[in-house]
Amino acid sequence: MTTDVEIDIEHDETETTHGSESAAPVGVAEGGEAEAGETQGGVVVGVLLGLAGGVPVVAFPGCAEPSTKARSTVTLRSSDIGSQVALLFENGKLEKPLVIGKILVPGRSAESASAVTAKVDDDVLTLRADRQIVLECGKASITLTRAGKIILRGTYVLSRSSGVNKIKGGSVQIN
Repeated sequence: MTTDVEIDIEHDETETTHGSESAAPVGVAEGGEAEAGETQGGVVVGVLLGLAGGVPVVAFPGCAEPSTKARSTVTLRSSDIGSQVALLFENGKLEKPLVIGKILVPGRSAESASAVTAKVDDDVLTLRADRQIVLECGKASITLTRAGKIILRGTYVLSRSSGVNKIKGGSVQIN
């Protein structure tokens, strides 16, 4: 079964005034207010306010509400909250925003924007994070903190060695 889809792409119609572009998006008045049911044809820059159960919550010029739930074509993380995002609108309707990407900050690479990095070199996997790393599986977890703490949690913890099994520390507490 084949479905024909017609796509109409409109170009951003920002006006130039004294050599600078107007910030008002197409279909939105100069003051940033939009009429109910008004449509939008170009890309609008908004702000990611949060993630409600994994669903992006955004604000943008012309939005009738202080915040609106959106759909997304990209993966957004809690570390992206507060970032500017590029928005399109389903069927041009302002009440149906679609996040198509995150606006990158000039001079800051996409790699340095993330506080977490993973590197595979030969047979070694290195994970780095600014604050902490947590590995979880069911009721078991390993937490590594910036302060140097390693926290092992589980319903059963086994330490086995075919050689010497040492426990060293400034003080060792058992139970």
